[in-house]
Amino acid sequence: MDSIDDLLKKYWGYSSFLPHQKEIIASVIEGNDILAVMATGGGKSLCYQLPALWFGDLTLVISPLISLMKDQVDDLNARGIPAAAYTSAMQYGERGAIETGLKNNTLRLLFISPERCVQPHFLDSLGDSRVRLVAIDEAHCISEWGHDFRPEYRQLAVLKKQFPDTPLIALTATAIPQVRHDIRQQLGLSGLREFIGSFNRRNLQYRVIPKKNSLVTLAGIAGQHRHDSGIVYCLSKKETEELAEDLRRRGYHALAYHAGLSKPVREKVQDDFIHDNVNIICATVAFGMGIDKPDIRYVIHYDIPKSIESYYQETGRAGRDGLPGECILFYSRADVARVRALLESDRSGERHTLLAVRKLQDMTDYCESTTCRRRYLLRYFGEEYPETNCGSCDNCDNPRELADATETARTIIECIRQLPSHFGVELITDVLTGSKSAKIRSYQLDTLPSYNSGKPYSKQQFRTWIHELIRQDYLSREGDIYPVIGLSEKSMTVLNGQTRVMLSVPEHRGQKSAPGKSDETVPCDEKLFLLLKNLRKSIADRENVPPYVIFHDRSLREMARVQPRDNGSFRNIGGVGDHKLEKYGPAFIETIRAFHDNREPDQREPATPGQPGAGTP
Repeated sequence: MDSIDDLLKKYWGYSSFLPHQKEIIASVIEGNDILAVMATGGGKSLCYQLPALWFGDLTLVISPLISLMKDQVDDLNARGIPAAAYTSAMQYGERGAIETGLKNNTLRLLFISPERCVQPHFLDSLGDSRVRLVAIDEAHCISEWGHDFRPEYRQLAVLKKQFPDTPLIALTATAIPQVRHDIRQQLGLSGLREFIGSFNRRNLQYRVIPKKNSLVTLAGIAGQHRHDSGIVYCLSKKETEELAEDLRRRGYHALAYHAGLSKPVREKVQDDFIHDNVNIICATVAFGMGIDKPDIRYVIHYDIPKSIESYYQETGRAGRDGLPGECILFYSRADVARVRALLESDRSGERHTLLAVRKLQDMTDYCESTTCRRRYLLRYFGEEYPETNCGSCDNCDNPRELADATETARTIIECIRQLPSHFGVELITDVLTGSKSAKIRSYQLDTLPSYNSGKPYSKQQFRTWIHELIRQDYLSREGDIYPVIGLSEKSMTVLNGQTRVMLSVPEHRGQKSAPGKSDETVPCDEKLFLLLKNLRKSIADRENVPPYVIFHDRSLREMARVQPRDNGSFRNIGGVGDHKLEKYGPAFIETIRAFHDNREPDQREPATPGQPGAGTP
């Protein structure tokens, strides 16, 4: 008999396995029940396809979508592996061929939906078949904690009773600890072995951008990827049609995809995308689960997703080939309110609504976070990211400048302490900014000492700071449907002056960048840039702060390009304020001067008129 390595080479053409694949396959062959959580592109399907060949009998695969079944069946048959899908779309002859294959034991994998799988007459028809393995794909659908709960998945526990001695493997790309516990419990798995792969998709870049001039921004992104495949996810059917039409008017090959289209149209759109006849699909979440297209270069969320799980799974469709992929989310508080209203109007029951609103809050926190987005995603799934800077998210590439904002934090905390009861973020910001709303007057909150204590900052700025304080545990948030903000154990350390608080520096309205090329497109002296980075690192280590608190990379690149050698020119560098000029300017100016003066004469760049050295022979 061929070894699993021989089978991999023979049928798939690879000489090595991806992480966890070989261990999972070996454990399945030993007869263990398995729960495998592996990121999209991690090779989950091989974990039951290869054992099916090794066993030489029937493997039953439960899959939620016909399109997903079809893709796998086509792929397996093309590799010379007998496989079929038992669906409602079958012709009479196809059903007969499957029954013959089962009878003669020539079929290695049979794909079937969860609804059809648990029907008694189907289970009875398998009585004479040698079912050696049961695989449940997209197993997160079993759990109410999951982002795509399907009640029919709960019935799959009958499979363990029907085939008590047959190993069962449950697979998913997205499962937080609560979901994994639910899968184990609902399926009644015994002697279980769990394999949890890394959720870190290193080749993906994550960005969240404000939803302003969104059509122009979307077209600009599409222009950067004119010859690449991309998906734009939208909340409504109407939006998919409008965006696709707008992109077509701008000269892009774009189509809409949503559940309101007829089945033949949906199949045609999907087929055109898979075959590169169309580059861009503007779609609702109905699109994508059955898509194995490896070269999708970007995924855009035009509206906020309902959960981190949905977002992770949908962005995971980018870069499945391991090459770079962009994941861009357009964010606005108005979209959050729109999605929340939809969730609250759903009649699935109070428990389901509470879970959904909680997940939306997690998604909102992700969008408003000023820390590494990769770290946030991985932590959500129970994985710690060891690096301080991932180098491939907007918050790490261009981090918000932080400053000592202890007094601002004290103002916010003192305001919350003075409130007669627990309130939400909106009312707190109303008090801080001196709103004259009816609610303020009815509660007589305009008589509090903290009323109007937050001027001149805006409500939006205070929202941002409040959420940052929550993430740093200086404030607490309780409740799901109507969350309220309260004090935490760390709150008093701020009021008592026992700690210093770093918050993001507010963005000034009307602030414009100088004309010309952006910092990213104008080259700088890379050697000087590295020297400045080393200097920044040494200062940051001494002060025990992240390097970007000293200066952002963008500022360092501008320094390495302009090479300012006096206070006046250094002050003109983006990100250099008076305080930083006084505190850090001398060290950076000295480094730049030394670098400039130590160059060879034929490498020295002429000084700009007005700078030291101008006109010197």
